[in-house]
Amino acid sequence: MPVRQMKESSEQHLVIKPHLQNPMNPAKKTTKAAQNGKGPPPPEIDSQALPHSKNKGRRRGRGGRKPDQGDVMMRPRCRPCTATLTSSANGNVENDFISDMGFPTSSKSLSFARRPGYGQVGTKCIVKANHFFAELPDKDLNQYDVAITPEVSSKIVNRSIIAELVRLYKESDLGMRLPAYDGRKSLYTAGQLPFAWREFKIKLVEEEEGVNGPKREREYRVVIKFVARANLHHLGQFLAGKRADAPQEALQILDIVLRELATKRYCPIGRSFFSPDIRTPQRLGEGLESWCGFYQSIRPTQMGLSLNIDMASAAFIEPLPVVEFVGQLLGKDVMSRPLSDADRIKIKKALRGVKVEVTHRGSVRRKYRVSGLTSQPTRELVFPVDENSTMKSVVEYFQEMYGFTIQYTHLPCLQVGNQKKANYLPMEACKIVEGQRYTKRLNEKQITALLKVTCQRPRDRENDILRTIQHNAYDQDPYAKEFGIKISEKLASVEARILPAPWLKYHESGKEKNCLPQVGQWNMMNKKMINGMTVSRWACINFSRSVQDSVARTFCNELAQMCQVSGMEFNPEPVIPIYNAKPEQVEKALKHVYHVSASKTKGKELELLLAILPDNNGSLYGDLKRICETDLGLISQCCLTKHVFKITKQYLANVSLKINVKMGGRNTVLLDAVSCRIPLVSDIPTIIFGADVTHPENGEDSSPSIAAVVASQDWPEVTKYAGLVCAQAHRQELIQDLYKTWHDPVRGTVSGGMIRDLLVSFRKATGQKPLRIIFYRDGVSEGQFYQVLLYELDAIRKACASLEPNYQPPVTFIVVQKRHHTRLFANNHRDRSSTDRSGNILPGTVVDSKICHPTEFDFYLCSHAGIQGTSRPAHYHVLWDENNFTADGIQSLTNNLCYTYARCTRSVSVVPPAYYAHLAAFRARFYMEPDMQENGSTGEGNGHGSKGTRAAGDYSVKPLPDLKENVKRVMFYC
Repeated sequence: MPVRQMKESSEQHLVIKPHLQNPMNPAKKTTKAAQNGKGPPPPEIDSQALPHSKNKGRRRGRGGRKPDQGDVMMRPRCRPCTATLTSSANGNVENDFISDMGFPTSSKSLSFARRPGYGQVGTKCIVKANHFFAELPDKDLNQYDVAITPEVSSKIVNRSIIAELVRLYKESDLGMRLPAYDGRKSLYTAGQLPFAWREFKIKLVEEEEGVNGPKREREYRVVIKFVARANLHHLGQFLAGKRADAPQEALQILDIVLRELATKRYCPIGRSFFSPDIRTPQRLGEGLESWCGFYQSIRPTQMGLSLNIDMASAAFIEPLPVVEFVGQLLGKDVMSRPLSDADRIKIKKALRGVKVEVTHRGSVRRKYRVSGLTSQPTRELVFPVDENSTMKSVVEYFQEMYGFTIQYTHLPCLQVGNQKKANYLPMEACKIVEGQRYTKRLNEKQITALLKVTCQRPRDRENDILRTIQHNAYDQDPYAKEFGIKISEKLASVEARILPAPWLKYHESGKEKNCLPQVGQWNMMNKKMINGMTVSRWACINFSRSVQDSVARTFCNELAQMCQVSGMEFNPEPVIPIYNAKPEQVEKALKHVYHVSASKTKGKELELLLAILPDNNGSLYGDLKRICETDLGLISQCCLTKHVFKITKQYLANVSLKINVKMGGRNTVLLDAVSCRIPLVSDIPTIIFGADVTHPENGEDSSPSIAAVVASQDWPEVTKYAGLVCAQAHRQELIQDLYKTWHDPVRGTVSGGMIRDLLVSFRKATGQKPLRIIFYRDGVSEGQFYQVLLYELDAIRKACASLEPNYQPPVTFIVVQKRHHTRLFANNHRDRSSTDRSGNILPGTVVDSKICHPTEFDFYLCSHAGIQGTSRPAHYHVLWDENNFTADGIQSLTNNLCYTYARCTRSVSVVPPAYYAHLAAFRARFYMEPDMQENGSTGEGNGHGSKGTRAAGDYSVKPLPDLKENVKRVMFYC
């Protein structure tokens, strides 16, 4: 094969193995990893030996755990963090400061809120959950360290080495044990092996990528050494609620054991397994296809060990001949037409890192990884064939060496090989290797096609899950048998309750002053917004060439009428005639309308800008929002062309709802809120926060993460939310700008941050300082619970203390999770009274038993009516509670808030403050200029008062542009 020498890459790949708290009996000898400094971090202090944090105000004796039980350590596969919040003499909470990652360290152990009892409110019913009871094994679980020399980075190769070792030595040296292996450094057995330490030599026939020549045999040295024994008694006590610290290692072993056979059968990705044999792959377009699979995870629950099984789908690269793949990717015939430079760039991006196999050598199917694409067509490529630099063309080489005639010589060659050299391979001599997941961003058509595959009605999804559990046949699984694990094949039946919908309050001038939603829905007929705003000065820009002036005028008139009917005062005439503009001139058009309108109104600000956009508008929407909200200070409402042509009352009603809240109004409020009947909200001034962090998409290695925090600005209504956003370090989950201080030359040390600013704005809006804080935090995985709670609760404490001495309102900190795999199904799908129109469980269905945490304060709530597919309940986990919420109290509050979402007349699936934070963070990504996709050294972000957008105190992150004052006062993100 032709070879072109390349410079040796200096790239290094570091694999960081998370180390776990190990509650197992340690081996006496120190492992080599510990000796060479690569072992786990210092062990966490035994939670049983420390005084417990009091979690101020938490009531006891209402069910759940006893006061003398240990602290929780239940985070699968996470780095443990010992945490503290120390109280100073004046009651302020301080951090004992600070580990190398900036997290407060501990002098008191931190425990999560314990379940205060079980909810009783609502209509009781039975639902089924995709959890399968797993019987606790009665065998000893042992962990062994595995060291393979020479070191191998591929899990697949590691598994092949251990599989060969087991094949050769199971009946002799391994004492008939069948071990489970994690693919890295750990081996697990049921019962001890006949040795504590042993070395094996394993020969493996391997195939090196990018190197000519036959397959060769390689010898590996494998050392297996006893490490520890898992404490199953500890696990049993934890599941029974008698201990609060989860034995992580035992849970991890059981999870690995149950994954072992599936790893051999299917293509493992994360905690899911995929195969083209589970269901026929469906084409997604541009060379991609969807594979179906299943998610599997062992979880500790109140009913004991539970195996959570769910269906999954993912995009894979279709195993096509490369020429055919390129044709699909570009959407044109590439066999006869030359490629443009844009085509080459698209092909290179799509194929870089993809594995291909050669097809021109008969039964020899060597595999290579694509590293690039030649800039020249194949017919122009030549290379030296000897030391005398005798040149030969690629076309001649393949003809003479393999008798292979290259037909499409106008196409470029693939560059393949390792870091030291690159080889040329003609496209038509290669086929894409099956089983490669596509990790880049999907386009709109591909997303739509994938959603069609994944969107299953509840009954169909339930049947597929049951088929999966039967097909996996855990009773016949040799690894499950070896370890004594038995899995039920029946879905768990769970007691649930359907919480009542709240009464909603509308304006007294409407025919319907109060409304009781039915099955999570209602409408605006005969109702008027409780606080309708006035729009006197507005304008419209039309960026859509297909929308004529008359059509645009008709649409604007209809929208103005709907706003008036809904309770707003809306001037039917715009300040200036509708202005037509080209999408590529968005900034020029916006500034023109802004200045012409200002001159027409004698300097008075334009209150609202309507914008008609093409259905496929690329970056136009984001550019418009960035310019309006950070440059001109305009509130805008965008409408797509398809809605302008096909005007529906429902669409106009929803747009009017959005306009009203953007103008600072309220659409509806909870009747119990204005009647001061919401427990632990209505009694004293209460502020409700929502927070979220959005991260860059896969493949974006330098873009910052965006954090957003919103907070209610009205009490007792808790309906209007102001929001702040900031850019922070790439993929940093902890919100860095919640509280911060900086030095001012005149004022000295100055305090600021998003929490502080929002507390101040609450005081200005209501005239009262918050005496209670409820904090809904979105987007946190279980492995991050400790770090996020510790860091962000500490920031809340400091923000409060910076405003006034001894100001420490009690905090309830709740994590909201949507990315989980628990699904709830009606007990009887034929019973129409127990499902909504989509066949899903009814809105308001709450579960806090059986499949929930053995001891901690969590619950699943399906607060919305399904539209299509299977509804995903939100999982709420109360990590910290100083307000003494009962289970009914927090569940009812959360469910009722879901009916206050401003943008529609439906209850939503996630509590609105968390939803708004997500919207604000998503919006803020549009504020980044193109050059902000890469980190730039720009210094610290603003620190002078409330700026709306800011950069965290990370010098490598460029700050977002500031929101204009009139924008950040309202719900601009709606």
